[in-house]
Amino acid sequence: MRVALYPGTFDPITIGHIDIIKRACALVDRLVIGVAINRDKGPMFTLEERVEMVEAECAALSEQTGTEIVAHPFENLLINCAYDVGASIIVRGLRAVTDFEYEYQMVGMNRALDASIETVFLMADLKHQAIASKLVKEIARLDGDVSKFVTPDVKQRLYQKLGRS
Repeated sequence: MRVALYPGTFDPITIGHIDIIKRACALVDRLVIGVAINRDKGPMFTLEERVEMVEAECAALSEQTGTEIVAHPFENLLINCAYDVGASIIVRGLRAVTDFEYEYQMVGMNRALDASIETVFLMADLKHQAIASKLVKEIARLDGDVSKFVTPDVKQRLYQKLGRS
């Protein structure tokens, strides 16, 4: 059984994330979405809310693809999280060259910790390359429409969090 770990903060989960998840499902039997606690980023949504959103958005994808998809909160080293969930593959999405530079450095460190865990990069679809959770939150905060970047359920949660209807 091929098990992969797709880590991120998912604050909130975007259609860009969902695209990477869908494409990763074609490569593995089980995909674990590692929802990072990451207090340094100061997430808008609680860990529980982010896990709920990931689970809700991935339920139909799991049925469509036949791949088991589970959300797993974590706060430890990524390599240790991979051990915890039995993953031999780490999936990362890339949008731009700046993503690659950061991810390349992370792969080097992860390989130094355990070379048996492989990292696979999936390029963001062209129509999703500009989407970043940070920008989605900023657009929502400034009363913009985020419909092009998140699902209707995530949009509703985002606006509720901001006190908008």
